[in-house]
Amino acid sequence: MTKYSVKNNRGAIAKPMLIILSLVIALLIGTVVYIRYQYNQNLKPISASQKSQLVNIELGSTASEIAATLKQSGLIRETWAFEWYIRNHNLRDKLQAGSYYLRPSQSIPEITNILTQGKVATDLVTILPGQRLDQIRQSFIKSGFDTDEVDAALKPELYKDHPALVDKPAGASLEGYLYPESFQKHVDTKPSTIIKASLDEMQKHLTPQIRASFVKQGLTVHQGIIVASVVEQEVGKTEDRPKVAQVFLTRLSRSIQLGSDVTAFYGAIIDGKKPSVAYDSPYNTRIHAGFPPGPISNVSASSLNAVANPASTDFLYFVAGDDGITYFSHTLAEHEALTREHCKELCSE
Repeated sequence: MTKYSVKNNRGAIAKPMLIILSLVIALLIGTVVYIRYQYNQNLKPISASQKSQLVNIELGSTASEIAATLKQSGLIRETWAFEWYIRNHNLRDKLQAGSYYLRPSQSIPEITNILTQGKVATDLVTILPGQRLDQIRQSFIKSGFDTDEVDAALKPELYKDHPALVDKPAGASLEGYLYPESFQKHVDTKPSTIIKASLDEMQKHLTPQIRASFVKQGLTVHQGIIVASVVEQEVGKTEDRPKVAQVFLTRLSRSIQLGSDVTAFYGAIIDGKKPSVAYDSPYNTRIHAGFPPGPISNVSASSLNAVANPASTDFLYFVAGDDGITYFSHTLAEHEALTREHCKELCSE
C-alpha cells in the first residue's frame, strides 16, 4: 500500500509540473513570437509622409543617442527597435556623423542604410558665370543663408590674405573675383566658407601663366579681370571671346573708348536705375575713356584665357546679331552696315 501510494504521489506531482513547464515554455515561445512581431512592426515606417526632415547626427553619437534623436524627430516608432537592428546587423561602428534628409515613410533598415553609407544631405549653392556681386548675394539668400551673414561674408577684408586677391586694389569689393561654380552646402555651412571656396577656384584659374600673359598684354592682373568681365558679358560663345578680347585690347592700346554697352548697363544697375547706354556713370565706357573702375561681373576660364591669349586679328568693332552670330569689322562704316543688317531687334532695345 505504501509503495503504491508513493508512485501515485509522484505521478500526481509530475503531471502539474509538466503542465506548468509546458505553460512556461508556451509563454516563453509566445513572448518571443510577440517580441519578434513587435520588433518587425517597429522596423516599419512610422507613416506614409514623404516630407523630408533634416536630422543632424553629431560626431561621436552612440546608437542610443541617434535612436533618441530619430524618435524625437518622429522618424522611428521605438528607440529599442533601432538599437536592436544596429546590434543584430553589427552596424554600430558604421554609423556616420553628418546631416541627413530623412522621411517618416522610410523604415529603420532604410534609415540605417543612409546613416551607414554616409549619404549626407547636401544642397548646391551655384554661382553662375557672368553674375554680378548683387546677384550672387541674392542667390546665397535664396539658398537659405541669413542676410546679415551673407553681407558680412561678402566683406573683402575677411579674405585679405587670400592669394586670389593679392592684386585687388585696396577698397575694391569682391566683384569679379568669385569664380562661378557649384558648391556643397551642409546644414552648418557658413556663407564665408563658400565664398572662400569660390576664391580658391579663382586662384586655380589665375595661374602664373595667366598672370604673366596679362602683364604681356600691358595689363595688371586686376585690369585683366576687368576686361575679362566685359568679355564675359558681351559674348556667350567661347570661340568668339578671343576676338572680342582682341577688339577691346586694341582699342585700349590706341586710346579708343571701349564703347561697351554692358559696362553702361552695369553702372545704371548698381545705381538702381534702368539699364541704359545713355546713363552717365564712371562705368559707361561709351562716355568715359579707359577701363571701367572695376569688373562688372564674375568671369569664367574662357574669358580669362581670351584676355590672356587674344586672337591675332586686328578688328576694332563687333556686334552681336539677332541670329546669335557675332560680326566683326575693321571700320566704323562696316560696323554700322553689319549692325543695320544683323542687329535689328537686339540693337533697338
